[in-house]
Amino acid sequence: MTDTPADARLEPPLLAAERESLDAWLEFHRATVLQKIEGLDPEQLCRRSVPPSSLSPLGIVRHLGVVEEYWLGEVLLGEERPDPYCTPENPDGDLLDGTPETALADVAVYRERVAAARDAQAGWTALDGPVRGRLGRRELNLRWILTHLIEEYARHAGHLDLLREAIDGRTGE
Repeated sequence: MTDTPADARLEPPLLAAERESLDAWLEFHRATVLQKIEGLDPEQLCRRSVPPSSLSPLGIVRHLGVVEEYWLGEVLLGEERPDPYCTPENPDGDLLDGTPETALADVAVYRERVAAARDAQAGWTALDGPVRGRLGRRELNLRWILTHLIEEYARHAGHLDLLREAIDGRTGE
């Protein structure tokens, strides 16, 4: 099976200012994640289909929700946002602990986190100046955060390609 559902992603503009380009590429990758899990049932979302890896589509979605909240909530806005999935005793809970019973709710939480992150991103206009939070003790700016999020999404979209193909044979862009 190599067909994919209609592609609802918006292609990033080829001629754009820096902020428009960064925002568009991040949106493209957010939409890519949703496209890659489209049509999977709760058990398929939890399937760890590329041994010996313990990654599942749901684990990646849960992880990316945590990533969104951390970078565009905690770091950008300087707000403390405890991670509900990961603890010192279970640092990979976001990636490993999703279940078929929680899968659809976890995807809904991811969508909510993206919406909140998108609002924070839109509300911060300057790419250059330091954001409210820190990376350790170091200052950083929104440009760095957006660039990091784009690479994080691109890496995990590649993981989702392999997982999805092993689950049901579907491949795509």
